[in-house]
Amino acid sequence: MSMFSVVRKQMKSHPSLIPLFIFIGGGATMSMLYLARLALKNPDVSWDRTNNPEPWNKLGPNQQYKFFSVNTDYSKLKKDRPDF
Repeated sequence: MSMFSVVRKQMKSHPSLIPLFIFIGGGATMSMLYLARLALKNPDVSWDRTNNPEPWNKLGPNQQYKFFSVNTDYSKLKKDRPDF
């Protein structure tokens, strides 16, 4: 008997478990999507060290890389760091 058949049998006998499975599955899906976003969009992560060894240096001062910004308007920032 596989795990999915056991879960299906439990959900048929206890229908109050359906919202639990929906919310747990949704939470797991959202956490995996957020981890994938961090791995692909964060400038601190370097997947290709030969062609782009320092990806954080290619970011402009007005590019937003954070997921949520409360008080900072990235379009109005000016460059305040030296070029290397």
